[in-house]
Amino acid sequence: METFIWALALSSHLGFEGDYNQIHPHVRFIEDGVIAGSYYNSEERVSFYGGYRFEPIDNIGIELGAATGYPAQGGTVPYARATMDLGKSRIFVTPGAERRNGETEIGIVLGIEFRIK
Repeated sequence: METFIWALALSSHLGFEGDYNQIHPHVRFIEDGVIAGSYYNSEERVSFYGGYRFEPIDNIGIELGAATGYPAQGGTVPYARATMDLGKSRIFVTPGAERRNGETEIGIVLGIEFRIK
């Protein structure tokens, strides 16, 4: 398994009213399931994250952890992502949150990540 991964992700935000960044350069370190990395997030900020990746089936993964860079949600937020690998690409789905009229609304972020290395 690769230790460092460089990637570019494209995303779509479902159930959100705001206009969000859809292009996410991403670098990741992974070893024995432990993940840490940085990406340009949907709010046009740099996020750092850490967590663990489970792979119950070869091309299916579940990631759990925490990510920084979301001040409207308190700064650091829980991180969860389900993935399916297709060659050097990875399709993903993750929950997202948006503040609307003083309330937190939940949506879904769908995307594809292209691994460069």
